[in-house]
Amino acid sequence: MSDTAVPAATTAASEFEHEPVPVEHRKSLFTVSAVWFGFPMILTNAVPGGLVVAMLGFWKGVAAILVANAVMFVYVSLLSWRAGRTGKSFSLQAIETFGTGGYAIASGFLSTVVIGWFAFNTGATGDSLSTAFGWNETLVAALAGLVFIAITYLGIRALSVLGTIAAPMFIVAVLIAVGIAAQSHDFSAVFDYAGVGGDAMSFGVAVTAIMATFADSGTMTADFTRWARNGKEAVLATVTAFPFASLVAQLSGALFVAAGAIALPEVNGGNFAPILTGTGNGLLDVFLFLFVVINLGSVCTHCLYNGALGWSHLTRSRMRLLTLILGVIGVIVAVLGAWHYFVNWLALLGVLVPPLGAVLISDQILLARRNAGRPEQRFRVTAFLAWLIGAGAALLSHFFAPALSDAVVGLVVGCVAYLALELLAPRKENLR
Repeated sequence: MSDTAVPAATTAASEFEHEPVPVEHRKSLFTVSAVWFGFPMILTNAVPGGLVVAMLGFWKGVAAILVANAVMFVYVSLLSWRAGRTGKSFSLQAIETFGTGGYAIASGFLSTVVIGWFAFNTGATGDSLSTAFGWNETLVAALAGLVFIAITYLGIRALSVLGTIAAPMFIVAVLIAVGIAAQSHDFSAVFDYAGVGGDAMSFGVAVTAIMATFADSGTMTADFTRWARNGKEAVLATVTAFPFASLVAQLSGALFVAAGAIALPEVNGGNFAPILTGTGNGLLDVFLFLFVVINLGSVCTHCLYNGALGWSHLTRSRMRLLTLILGVIGVIVAVLGAWHYFVNWLALLGVLVPPLGAVLISDQILLARRNAGRPEQRFRVTAFLAWLIGAGAALLSHFFAPALSDAVVGLVVGCVAYLALELLAPRKENLR
């Protein structure tokens, strides 16, 4: 499938599940930026920022945040550049690298993991509002989930509108929380914060913790940035997320932890929502409700969009139908409370994702000229071997070399493995 071959467009409302987005249907830089900008600037992204600072201290924790975001910037920008040039979704990208049949493994894996994140954050919405107002957690999660499904059903334009609202609201929430916390905590002492001490977390683990939250959707960035008018605008849209929006969220969490404004930061991380509760201010209560629903709704809708788009291609169906099916499944998982038990598994699976993205980058960018005109294959062995080698290195690092970042190790090893396998393999292996 060539970069320039674009099937005829259907309608303006199409999500182009099965073909590249035609040039005439691409969106403005502002629209695509709003989609990505409103995604990482969320409450659940402030949590790991606060967590690494709690474990490492302010300056070392901030350094880990900066390193992780620098890696994510390069990683996601490269994948976005390719998407902007071709208009191809993650699934269509995966077909080129993993094969017309093999792509189902890569796409199915990531499309399922992001539905897990949808369920997790839907459950977290119910939990947050239950904690703040004493409401029934199960009922709130169910109602919020239905709202998130409805927004996702509307497509990429709705995600853009939601992002435009969610990001500014996050900044307002941070400023209000700082004003409240400053009445009883000294923010001038944040630079001297030493953390909880001990050897609970290494610098490498901290980098991985920051990356793991968005490794999945970051790898699937093409689902969003395929709407950009070209590769340059796709990269510019990505910059609004990594590093900008991501840094705002994570450094906000770090700030509150270093100021001592969060109880048990080694457990709660940078979750500053409790600071906004209990003030007895009715207007602030309304704001908190809207903030939690819109902010967590942003990550939920993006994850559901990723999952629905991926599974719609796998099942030869439509994104909107899969949004309903997968959304209902995710809500059921959330209301049953199962989301409490798999966040660590989701983070561990996130370690396996960067090597997959590294293989895509190596194949479609670093070896683009070499692979020009390569015919489609059913199953590309070198791609899966490289993914396996990278993921194996990441897992070995995770369990036996905690000083290193297993996410970065997997990314680098996956890239090198694929380049070695492809460049050393006889050219005839690239034929049908």
